[in-house]
Amino acid sequence: MFGVHELRTQFIKIGDIKIHLVEESEERILYRRDDIRVLLHKGEGDFKILPAPAVGYGVKFLMVKLLQKIAVPPEETISGFLSAPVDVEVKVGSLTIDRFVAGREKYALYGQETMGVIARYHVSEFTEKEPDSLGVLRIMVENPTDEWKMVERIVVPIWNSVMFYSKEKAYYPLVILTTKGIYEVNNTGNPPDGRLTATQTAEPIPNFKMRW
Repeated sequence: MFGVHELRTQFIKIGDIKIHLVEESEERILYRRDDIRVLLHKGEGDFKILPAPAVGYGVKFLMVKLLQKIAVPPEETISGFLSAPVDVEVKVGSLTIDRFVAGREKYALYGQETMGVIARYHVSEFTEKEPDSLGVLRIMVENPTDEWKMVERIVVPIWNSVMFYSKEKAYYPLVILTTKGIYEVNNTGNPPDGRLTATQTAEPIPNFKMRW
């Protein structure tokens, strides 16, 4: 699914989405997805299907609401996994020829009506083991204080974020949530697993302070 594919007649399935490549001649391949049509002339550069951060209509944040709130003990760090939505980018060489949403697309306002931000919205369990989902987010929750802290959602900056992938799954970088004062979220840009492939070189992303 994710990675480099041969330019030959074949179906490629990503979740509920089907991509169809059709050889029209020795040099020409027709790319089809729903009503999208792109005629490809064979040349240098790989044909790649890559995960992309779930920015959808151009949002900069992903908000994941937890099915069960997490109570974190004082001076403890817990780690686990969330399922997460992803977009899919199709490229020939460095050129993007298609981009689409994998799965359901939801948005929500995080914060106050006049001061909040629109975010891609998702609901997930917090699990010790990696979930059986197309998109995966590994998080560490650090509580450096001497009091218990409650976590019921996490808002992650994802604009221009690197992604990681195996053949069958997409992964966000490791995310660290620190629960002191105003909760602060760090998209580290680091892979959650050293065996994964990066979609691009990681660029610094400012931490996000969860004020509400």
